[in-house]
Amino acid sequence: MIKITIDSSIKECCSEATLGVLRCNVVVKEDETAFLELLNAKIGELAEVELSQANKREKIQSTRKAYKALGKDANRYRCSAEAMCRRISKERGLYYINNVVDINNYLSIKTGYSMGAYDLEQVQGDILWARAPEGTAYQGIGKAVLNIEFLPALFDELGPFGNPTSDNTRAMITENTKEIIMVFYAFDGGKELREYLKEAENLLKEFADGENFQVSIVE
Repeated sequence: MIKITIDSSIKECCSEATLGVLRCNVVVKEDETAFLELLNAKIGELAEVELSQANKREKIQSTRKAYKALGKDANRYRCSAEAMCRRISKERGLYYINNVVDINNYLSIKTGYSMGAYDLEQVQGDILWARAPEGTAYQGIGKAVLNIEFLPALFDELGPFGNPTSDNTRAMITENTKEIIMVFYAFDGGKELREYLKEAENLLKEFADGENFQVSIVE
C-alpha cells in the first residue's frame, strides 16, 4: 500500500479526521443494469428528502464543521456528498459516468461521506492529506479552475489531486484506468469505515471486476 499520512495541519483542527482507503485493480466500463437499479433506488429514496434537510445528515454535518474549522466556507464550497444530495433533492438526479465513478458516488450518497476515486498510475509517490495552503488551485473535474485553499486535500509529489469537494482532472478515472484508490473522507472518527470499505470491495468485485484488494484505515 502507498504510504498515506494525515498532516498536523488537519489533525490540529479536526482531531477525528480519518481516511478509509481501498486499493485494487479494476476494469472501467459502462454501468451494468443491476447496478443502475441499485443506484436509482437510492436516488429515488433520497429524492424524498426536502432540500432544506439535504445537509443535515450526520456525516455531512461533520464535514461542514471540519471545513469551518479549517477556514473554508462550507456553503460556498460544499462537500461532494452534500452537493449530490442537494442535486437529488432538486429532482435533478445524478450524471452516470462509468462503473467505478458511479460506485463511488453511490457509496457517498448512501453513507453521507464525501469520497474520491483516483487513477493510481497518475499518483506519484506517497500521499499526504493536508490543509491546502493559501492560493492553491487546480482544474476540477467538470469545473473551471477551483480554489482549494484551506480544503483538506490529498497531495502527492506533483501536488494536490483530490479533496472532499472536487477532484483534480489529473487523477480522474478513465476507460484506461487499471488500478485505483478509493477514499472515504471522514471527520467523525470513521467508526463504520470497515463496514463501508467491505461494501465498496463487494461492489467493485461484482460490477468492476475488482481484484487484488488492499484496505486500510488512516488515522
